[in-house]
Formats: sequence, C-alpha cells, structure tokens
Amino acid sequence: MDPKHAAVLKGKLDAESLARLEALGNASLHAFVADAVELCRPETVKVLGDGEADLKYIRRRAIDSGEETALALEGHTVHFDGYKDQGRDKEVTRYLLPKNESLGPNLNCIDRQAGLDEVRGFLAGAMQGREMVVAFFCLGPCDSPFSLSCVQITDSAYVVHSEHLLYRTGYEQFKRVKGNEFFRFLHSAGALKDHVSAEPDKKRIYIDIAEDTVYSVNTQYGGNSMGLKKLALRLAIRKADRAGWLAEHMFVMGVHGPRKRVTYFTGAFPSACGKTSTAMIAGETIVGDDIAYFRAIGGEARSVNVEAGIFGIIQDVKGSDDPVIWRVLTHAGEVIFSNILVKDGRPYWLGMGVEIPKEGVNFSGKWHIGKIDTQGNEIPSAHRNARYTISLRKLANVDPKFDDPQGVPVGGVIYGGRDSDTWVPVQQSFDWAHGVITMGASLESETTAATLGQEGVRAFNLMSNLDFLAIPLGKYINNNLKFAEGLKQAPLVFAVNYFQRGKDGKYLTGMRDKAVWIKWMELRVHGEAEAIQGPAGWIPLYDDLKKLFKKVLARPYTREQYVEQFTLRIPENLAKLSRIRRIYEQDVSDTPPVVLETLVAQRERLQMLRAAKGDYVSPLDL
Repeated sequence: MDPKHAAVLKGKLDAESLARLEALGNASLHAFVADAVELCRPETVKVLGDGEADLKYIRRRAIDSGEETALALEGHTVHFDGYKDQGRDKEVTRYLLPKNESLGPNLNCIDRQAGLDEVRGFLAGAMQGREMVVAFFCLGPCDSPFSLSCVQITDSAYVVHSEHLLYRTGYEQFKRVKGNEFFRFLHSAGALKDHVSAEPDKKRIYIDIAEDTVYSVNTQYGGNSMGLKKLALRLAIRKADRAGWLAEHMFVMGVHGPRKRVTYFTGAFPSACGKTSTAMIAGETIVGDDIAYFRAIGGEARSVNVEAGIFGIIQDVKGSDDPVIWRVLTHAGEVIFSNILVKDGRPYWLGMGVEIPKEGVNFSGKWHIGKIDTQGNEIPSAHRNARYTISLRKLANVDPKFDDPQGVPVGGVIYGGRDSDTWVPVQQSFDWAHGVITMGASLESETTAATLGQEGVRAFNLMSNLDFLAIPLGKYINNNLKFAEGLKQAPLVFAVNYFQRGKDGKYLTGMRDKAVWIKWMELRVHGEAEAIQGPAGWIPLYDDLKKLFKKVLARPYTREQYVEQFTLRIPENLAKLSRIRRIYEQDVSDTPPVVLETLVAQRERLQMLRAAKGDYVSPLDL
C-alpha cells in the first residue's frame, strides 16, 4: 500500500480489516478508501469480506445503532426513514458534468467541480464518532461476462445490511479487478435525530460520471443511499454504451409453456405499475424483479439479474394475490421492513387485507388514527412507498438459472405502465425496431408514490429508464435499436396495460389477468398462437384468450369482455403519438430519424383505420 494511504488509515482499521484491504492489491481502491477516511473522519473503519461472520456483524450493528429494530418474528426487522425522506429524490439527484461534455437538456446536471465542492462539503466530518464500513459487492453473477465489481463505503449499517440481501458479496470477485475498473459509492446518513437523517434540506445524491463514483449524504432511503441500486444503473448505462451491451430497468422471469418449456422474458415497468407482481406470477419462476444487463453471446440475446434480492413496494401485497412473497413476509427469516406500521412487534402495511391497528409506530413516530403533519395533512398508518427487502434465494419460485454466469436466453421483452385510456391489455410489435420505438421509447405512465411529487400525472418514461439515463436520450434509443444487429433471432417485443379503464372508470382487467397475457406472449414467441394485425401491433384472437382464461385461471372469458378490452381507441392513440412526437422533435436533439419515421407511419395507419371504421374499432372488425 502507498505509504501516504497507509498513514491516513493507520489507527482506523483493525488488523483484519487492514489485511483485507492490502490483500486486494488495488492502488485505486486504496486511494478511494483513504480519501473517504480523510474526508469523513470516522472513528473506526471496518472492512468486510464475503463470509457469514461479516453478515452477522452487520446485522448486529444495524440493531445496536438503532437503525433497525427487531420485530416479533425471528429475523424480521424494521427501519424508518425520515419523514421527508420517503422516496427517490429526483430534484437533488444530479450528474456531475465535466467541462465540454453534454448529456442533453433532459438530464439533471451540475458543473462537476461545483457539485464536488458542495457534496464533499456536506460529507466533510460527517462520520465523526462513527464506524465507517467498507463492503464489496458484485453486480450480476460472480465470475461472469456480466460481472461488475463495486465498493460501498457508508456509516449506515442498514444500507450495508440491505445490500447484503440485495446483491452478491464481491470481496473475492474484487481480486480480479485491474486498475480503476470498478464502481465507487460513498454515503453518509449525515446528522441524525432519533436514528434518522435530520437535515433533508442538505440531501444530495451526486453522480460523478468521470470517476464512476456516487456521493450520497443526508439521506437513508434505499433508492438514495444504496449505491448499487438505481445509482449504479446510471453508471452501468454509460459503461454499456461504451462496450456495446445494455443496462435496463427490467425484471427477468421464466414463463413455463407447453411440454415443460421455459421461455425467458424481460420487462420494463415504472415503479408501482405491476413489475414485481408480473415477475412473481404464480406458476412461473423469477430470475429478478428490477434491473437486468443484456449481452449478445453466440448470436443470442442473453440477460442476467443484476441483483440477488428484492427491494419491493409492500402496499397491496396480500396472501391471495402474492402467496410466495406473503409467505416470506409472514414467516421467520431475514426480512427488513421499512416505513410500515408496527404494533406489538408486528408489521402492518396498506392493502395487506387485514385489520390495521388504530395506533402504533410508523415513519412519523408514534402514530394514531387522525394524526396530522405540520401542513395539516392526515398521516396514513404506513407510507404508500413502504418497502420490504428480502433475498431472492428465500423465494419458493426462484428460477434454477438465477445465478447462471452466462445468463438466460431472452425470448421476449415487455413494456408496461399505468395507462387508463389508450393501450389494449396486451399487444405485440411488428418487429424489434417498431417495439423499441412505439412501445419502449413511447412509454407513458401515471405517476405513483414511488418518487417524490404529485401522483396521477401522465409522465413520459421511455423504457421505464428515463430517471436513470446517463447518456443522451437519442443515443440510448439508438443503442437499443442496434443491439438486435447480429442476433440470430431478436426477442419479440410486447406492450401490456393492466390499468385500462372503461367508461364507468372501473378497471377492465383483474389483477390476476396478467397470468393469461404472459401465457399468450409465450405462445407467440414459439409461433403457437395466431394474432390479428392492428395499426399499432398484433393483438390476440378471442378464441385463444378464452382457452387460456379457462386453463390458467379456471374462469370464463366472454366475447363482450374481449371486445371492450381490445377495442382500439384511435383518438387516444393519436393523442399519445402527438405527445411523444412533440417530445422527440422539441426536447431530444439527437433523436434518430427512424424514431420519427416510425411514429409517423403508425399515425398514418391509425388515421386510415379511423377513416374506414370510426373512432373506436372492435377487434372483431379488424
């Protein structure tokens, strides 16, 4: 180790921690740790390895520090974030932009030096009197073409405990790292009051794209503080851009078809839009629920789950709809709940299907029905963005290929969001480019509680990745289009809509109907179901869906239901195309020409059908 770095670390690390750091033999890593120590001035530094003893240590630290509290069931704990720290904070999540580089007007950027001065100013001395933890993780399976090594430095045992559940430990993997080819994360919860970050006005999450480094301070909420989640996704998108692969905000699942066949699908859905519930459909197997990397290997599109656990929204999780997750959440075993209600050591959340106590402890402190905040708003028993953190290995339906270093072959890609009035429940694109452009790059969704801000607003969110892009939008779309080049068979592309409403405002599909849509998609991948060609894509035949509803859900499906659900709403589709086209013409300076050409062609097909059949066209009339 460089004597300068050794001098900074002397007296801060015990013998075991120092030996672990030196054994990695990485000068860039040593410099990063020494800089963090010099900046944050912790009392001590603990370097973790991959073993069970280290996990036990961090579990104990999380409780001893007060960041987590043990619940009645063995292994269950609860963590509360600050009242104003309940979701990803997009306003203070910024890219540190080097001079002479542009990411386009859509991304939240700040001058690199000004940003470094600000966030490092908040981090200066932030860990005084505390223990700094240095932990190593691997994004994707270890010893794989997909592997990316990371180091997390934090004063929050809750963050490290969560990441131990969510990621593969990566100390041994880090020994393969050469030079500075790794992602770096430095986090401090900042000043604390009652164990939560006390200065939300000084919350900053800054991404230094020049150094593959993320700085996060004065926040504990997982999406802001767990560097390996969406913060690492931003860094991975840039790395993928340089190397010709894709980093996507997608689940990966195995759909079980006829003759014991398993077909793998990936899917992009904004938060609280059915992403995890799709990946967890009964009878199917889950590879991952949130982030996926794609590589072309042997002429085949293959994908891995970047993570090894789930940081899932818990609202509306109930035994009848989510039996596999419900079992994990209601039986002994390692689970971290966050921002739920606790009464007598038991967790309660919104929409769980049981009676909620009239008082308890929640994200606002001691709570009772009718409690209001400083703005006079009634505080719910649990937050709408309350979460659970579990290991995927605890799920009964985890796919056998979950940890395969070569990933799984991708048969289909699905895009979906909250859409009350435009898209039909399921449709297939004409080809890869048509799907990427009219489904992925045209994705809109009505906003939810997963991000701070107003709910119920229709927001553009291409490929459900807009918040996490670290390259210009047009370049990102072009990378997706080019990915299919050289593949023997590009995955089929589908769009789904679980939130379609009828004239009376009620949902037209049930929560479990997605199990039918996914089976139809699986049949389409193998050419075993026919479809009707519409102006925006291929839609199912009634007879096929009728058979699938009976087989999958054991219930009838009427022709009237089919007509109402799959009637093409041409005025709404044209309005959507106008909104999307305006964005690409006015706001995205590097829009590939094929995007506008494809949108114009779809408009022309819709207008031709409208002239022939009217505003609303039954699928039986196509």
